[in-house]
Amino acid sequence: MRVPQISMSVFEERRKKLSNQLRDSALILVANPEHIRNGDVAYAYRQDTNFFYLTGFEEPNAIFVYRPGKNPETALFVMPKNPDQETWTGFRYGIDGAKKHFHVDAAFSIESIRAELPRLLADVEQIHHTLFVDQGFDQMLLEIVKNLASSRSRSNRGHLTISDPRSMIGELRIRKSPAEIDWHRRACEASAEAHVEVMRAVRPGISERALHGVFLRAIMERGCAREGYGAIVASGENATTLHYTFNDQICRDGDLLLLDAGGEFNYFSGDITRVFPVNGRFNEAQKRIYQKVLTVQKDLVAMVKPGIARESLQKETISRLTDVMIDEKLLRGRKEDLIEKKEYLKFYMHGVSHWLGMDVHDAGTTSVNGEPRLVEPGFVLTVEPGLYVPADIPGIPDELRGIGIRIEDDILVTDSGNENLTIRSPKEIADIEAVMAKR
Repeated sequence: MRVPQISMSVFEERRKKLSNQLRDSALILVANPEHIRNGDVAYAYRQDTNFFYLTGFEEPNAIFVYRPGKNPETALFVMPKNPDQETWTGFRYGIDGAKKHFHVDAAFSIESIRAELPRLLADVEQIHHTLFVDQGFDQMLLEIVKNLASSRSRSNRGHLTISDPRSMIGELRIRKSPAEIDWHRRACEASAEAHVEVMRAVRPGISERALHGVFLRAIMERGCAREGYGAIVASGENATTLHYTFNDQICRDGDLLLLDAGGEFNYFSGDITRVFPVNGRFNEAQKRIYQKVLTVQKDLVAMVKPGIARESLQKETISRLTDVMIDEKLLRGRKEDLIEKKEYLKFYMHGVSHWLGMDVHDAGTTSVNGEPRLVEPGFVLTVEPGLYVPADIPGIPDELRGIGIRIEDDILVTDSGNENLTIRSPKEIADIEAVMAKR
């Protein structure tokens, strides 16, 4: 027997915050489908974020309908109990369990969705549903809308309209509640401590894959259910590939290792990047370039406070990193001309920040009324400048070839400034080397 690990009051409060935007409407959310990995083996299941955000329900093959002010307001369609099947694939809540444990007004078998959904949509004026994710459900929904049109046409109401609810839900998700901040902090702290475990484990001759295993064990020992995203464990020149995921090379003496990895706690994700020397000591060139990127990163973190826009952080990042590129003879010319021509993209090609939450690149618009969005207390964002020097670019210093550096922290915006949620993972050169000396 399983029971929900989070109080249902959390999900009821989230739904309540949406209710005023859903008057005379129905919100329909479809659970993530299961996907086959190979043969008859499925990938590890993780619920759709918005579905979990508003229900807490983690089983596949489920649909949630929310109709504020109507009876029933909340309806959950789920797989019925099946003892024979559960012997093979595990516990199901079933119809009665779904209603009891997830505090919905009505629960039905998923097999009755075609019969029950028209009744739930008959007295609403709009549907909020994300199309093009589950094409089978989309086709059924459009048939229902078409069939309802005849009764609506007699009152000149026309077809039910379907709008995407993701931006509406994203406006809730971008502002973290105190409980959500606590879960987010747990994810970030577990991730930070796991980075330290990898620092202690790395040495010449170990594989990137083995280090990935160290990270996985460390986050799960600290209560995380899974990674927030596929880890990047990139040694040497592999670190110049932004989303390197092979994680299968042997770490070599004299190289740096870039670890971009985060654990997920109660569906909230950490997202940390650290760079450290495989042999435990930075050489002089590595130390010099790393310190310059670190100085930029720390100054950017200090800029984060209510009222700043992420675009301001990006502009400052480009300016400061272009200075580094000129100073290190990666670029030559007048700074303003290099920036105008975007020459910096050869060595820095990504954004310095993104929203962070239940998804690693989290919900929430980046602009409001056509203007860059200003951060508010309760927002969480990353700060992650980087410098990547491919080995095959001509005319650059040999000592920098194949070096990739990105330093990333997760920053909670507070009323007076910010809190670094990932401070437990060292990033100062002396601190990193001290941790690695204790291997």
